[in-house]
Amino acid sequence: MNQVGLPVAVLYRRLGSPLHAARPGVGALWALALTVAALLVYHPLGLAVLTLAILGAGWGAGVGRELARTVRTALIVALPIVLVNVLVDRDGLTVFARLGDLGPFGQGDLTVEALVYGAVIALKVTILILISSLASLAIDPDALLRSLRRLSFRSALTASLAVRMLPVLAADTQRLAEAQRTRPGGAPRGARGRAALIGAVVAGSLDRAMDVAATLEVRGLAAAPRARRSSIGRTHRPWSRHDLAFAASALAIVALALLGRLTGAASFTAYPLLHVSLGAGLLALSAALALAVLLPFCDRRGVEL
Repeated sequence: MNQVGLPVAVLYRRLGSPLHAARPGVGALWALALTVAALLVYHPLGLAVLTLAILGAGWGAGVGRELARTVRTALIVALPIVLVNVLVDRDGLTVFARLGDLGPFGQGDLTVEALVYGAVIALKVTILILISSLASLAIDPDALLRSLRRLSFRSALTASLAVRMLPVLAADTQRLAEAQRTRPGGAPRGARGRAALIGAVVAGSLDRAMDVAATLEVRGLAAAPRARRSSIGRTHRPWSRHDLAFAASALAIVALALLGRLTGAASFTAYPLLHVSLGAGLLALSAALALAVLLPFCDRRGVEL
């Protein structure tokens, strides 16, 4: 969070790590594989192991501190999910508290099943936030968008400009907040102050968008020949060992998640009675999933800046 209480943007910076060294398309595929695993796995132990593995991957990529701060932000979303599920879900049978009549929420019988299931969903949301943050921190957005220019030049250019404007908007927010504090009456407080600040930033961003569009039009970018656009970024580099490692990791992650879902090794039943299996198959699957996530970070040769 910055001085005005707004979240700080999670931005990419070049570091010496295997994930940074891999080509952006492979890194995005690896992040997508983690997302698929987070959606397929429901067992609390499997999700906990996946969370720890992603945090370990963040440390391996050199962005562990930023990812740890993301956990605190994710808790703001996760805790209300658990609370709401406990209050409104009535499918569980193991009651641990009776709150009486809660009006529109009905009878306030709080169950263990609703608590555990809400925690599982909250953990899934936390994992998805961590994956998004890790991808934003360790995958070059400009290089990723350059690889998409063959499919849609204008769309890739628009997305690239939007990403590059994030630091500018963050600087504008800080500058406007400081200007508000210098007013005789001080800056407006609470939600009113934040709304005024966000409105000013949005208005400024629209003006800047018009200026950028006019600049691109003056330079003749919209009328650029198609052959010139398609020739941009045609140089190919051979696949490195880091590319192969993360591609293999992505395939292994998806395969393990599917294996756990189809074989029932990571079976989990919340309703009507809680049933959490814990056997050798689950432990082996969780260990293999963690290894699949972390092994590509063991080879650090050739990643120095």
